[in-house]
Amino acid sequence: MTEFALPLVYAVFVWWFATGCLFLLNALPKRGRRWSLAVATLVAVAAFVGLLQSGGDRGAFAAYLSFTCGLTLWGWQTMTYYMGFITGPRERACPRDAHGWARFGYGIAASLWHELAALLMGAVLLVSCWHMPNRIGLWTYLVLWAMHVSAKLNLFLGVRNTNDDFLPSHLAYLKSFFRKRRMNPLFPLSVTCGSLVTAACLDTALAVEADGFTTAGFLLVGTLSGLAVLEHACLFLPIPAALLWRWSHHGPRPGDGPAENTGVSTSNGSHTRRTPHKAVAAAPHSRGRC
Repeated sequence: MTEFALPLVYAVFVWWFATGCLFLLNALPKRGRRWSLAVATLVAVAAFVGLLQSGGDRGAFAAYLSFTCGLTLWGWQTMTYYMGFITGPRERACPRDAHGWARFGYGIAASLWHELAALLMGAVLLVSCWHMPNRIGLWTYLVLWAMHVSAKLNLFLGVRNTNDDFLPSHLAYLKSFFRKRRMNPLFPLSVTCGSLVTAACLDTALAVEADGFTTAGFLLVGTLSGLAVLEHACLFLPIPAALLWRWSHHGPRPGDGPAENTGVSTSNGSHTRRTPHKAVAAAPHSRGRC
């Protein structure tokens, strides 16, 4: 029983704790973010080495190590983005009159460097790990990357709960790319694909012929994929999952300064303007739920 429960508990705990730590670090002043990223970069280098070292080992511990290393590498990518160091060539709000492909182009420009960096790291991991018997870290990175891109596209197309109070103040301009809608055409596809990946991982992990490595590794990846599907569901359902990270969220810091147009688009393309210190109060429906 432990061989099934431990990967589930470990994946959930690491997901919860790592997400909270990212919220905390992203809210630091710029100097603090720089030091945090410097330390995280050293950890990411160690994680890459660990990923390569564990690649030839099909033991249960190697599955945990590879999973943790893949998660760490993706965590580094998200830190560079949400700390504001690797974003895109456009670091200002979407114009109010932008619609359709023009709006999409502005959205791409807002995070282009981050997307290219994530793609480059994914390619490096693919080339480095594909020939190895232990590819758990690779699958971990790819699942997190794909679901992160999916979540961003859903926010762009429109969701019920944007949870933009968790966005750090130095990226407040990204709120202008979010839309409020009851549903969008991508969401069902995102949830379906994520659920299929989760089911495939669990089926592999629980197969009769699965060894300790396969059971642990694919339960870890499958649990993470399932959590990503849950995060997608939180974009539309009134689930108070945001309360899980209240300990890590302190709101905008004094002196961070106002951002240009921190509003959220409605389904018809209009914007709701709000100042940073009132952003949370203006969206009570997203404070206690996903």
